[in-house]
Amino acid sequence: MRIDKFLWAVRFFKTRSLASDACKKNKVTVNGQPAKPSKEVFPGDKITVRKNQITHELLVIGVPENRVGAKLVPYYVKDLTPREAYEHLELVKKAKLYYRQKGTGRPTKKDRRKLDDFLDTEEWDDWDSDDL
Repeated sequence: MRIDKFLWAVRFFKTRSLASDACKKNKVTVNGQPAKPSKEVFPGDKITVRKNQITHELLVIGVPENRVGAKLVPYYVKDLTPREAYEHLELVKKAKLYYRQKGTGRPTKKDRRKLDDFLDTEEWDDWDSDDL
């Protein structure tokens, strides 16, 4: 089976074209060699895929006929990805939340309208800079 079709069949990519694009961008290797989308996959092959800032390592156990359900994926692929890679992804997500909280930064259109309504009140119209 082709590598792009295999990665789609074991639900690693949502569409076959996404799997094919990953192969074309050299994000997929089979047994340490960069894989084109048409590369054949056999049981015992070790696949490395760079996706979502993680380098996933997969061992091919079997080759499915068609796309399989999520519960059947472990019959065809064994995930060898180190636990540290997933922990690193969690740290990156938490770091993003720390630096940029939702609602901070540049005002949204709604926030700007609230500010404009507040500043357009009569109290501010009577205010003059000479009063300082």
